[in-house]
Amino acid sequence: MTDDTVTNSVAGKGLSRRALLKTVGVAGAAAATGILAGRTTNYAIAGNLVPIKLEWTEVAACHSPVGFGLHKGIYAQHGLDVELFYQGASGQTLIQALATRKAEAGPGLLYDWLKPIEQGFDVKLFAGSHGGCQRVLVKPDSGIKTLTDLKGKTIGTFDVMSPSRVAFSVALAKAGLDPNVDVTWKVFPFDLVAEGVLKGEADAVAHMDPWAYSYEKQHGFVKIADTQTETFEGRVCCVLGVNGDYYAANQDAIKRVAAANLEIHQYTAKHPDEVAKWYFDTLKPGLPLEDLTEVLASFTYHDHWFGKDLLKEVIIGYQDLKLTGVADAATDPEEIANRITIDIFA
Repeated sequence: MTDDTVTNSVAGKGLSRRALLKTVGVAGAAAATGILAGRTTNYAIAGNLVPIKLEWTEVAACHSPVGFGLHKGIYAQHGLDVELFYQGASGQTLIQALATRKAEAGPGLLYDWLKPIEQGFDVKLFAGSHGGCQRVLVKPDSGIKTLTDLKGKTIGTFDVMSPSRVAFSVALAKAGLDPNVDVTWKVFPFDLVAEGVLKGEADAVAHMDPWAYSYEKQHGFVKIADTQTETFEGRVCCVLGVNGDYYAANQDAIKRVAAANLEIHQYTAKHPDEVAKWYFDTLKPGLPLEDLTEVLASFTYHDHWFGKDLLKEVIIGYQDLKLTGVADAATDPEEIANRITIDIFA
């Protein structure tokens, strides 16, 4: 299929998974949404962009491509006038951002979406952007080698229901422990979680990158689990969601968000140093540029979840949360996943 054929097909029928993901790759996706095919669209012209507010967690390394994509002009190239809203660092603030209409869509950890949706929050999930951005760390002389060694221990984290607690509760449960009984969770200030371990107030740290990664390097902590290996191998971490009523009225805009997200994360996979430099200069996270580059290079930005792949992740996500008691025992993972997951490029 030639680029002209793809362009004409997309212009007449809308974005397709085949055109974006299989046939022409990133360059073809760009052409399909008007970046290269100027004769079919004028989306890059100021004043002719679709305005949309995206929430993000600017403190999280894994979300830095979102800000970088805005800086780089990738959203505008996809016909979008994006405004970013910093929603905080927890699942509760993620949901609040959309519920209060401070944002229409944006990325969040898969587990953070699922319970509110189960309770009736009208959100559709449409793209998985990457895997792996959290770690469990211990001191090298702790004697703790695996998750099962954490039985009877205290794990420090930054919120009573932090994403790290939710994720590693699943990992603990699959390792045979009751995450609500066999371990104690203790909350510390966001940037002082490591101090809890250093002072003997906790035996392990469960935190997000880049902070978890920096603790490994700065304090010589040892990683015993993360969200890229073991039970999380090949799994999605962050997923884009959109208010249900906004999607119903603006489906083309959300397709463009998905296409832009795909291009941004593929670019990040190839150029983590460039994205890290933007992160370092713009957000000033207080960590060395070298560390930020290594962290971004470690994420699976080259993996993407759409359609059936995303649906499978949502099903597994609900199964996981039922295992830890977060999701209701009566919830049918397949039924709810089929109801809330959008095959955005179908």
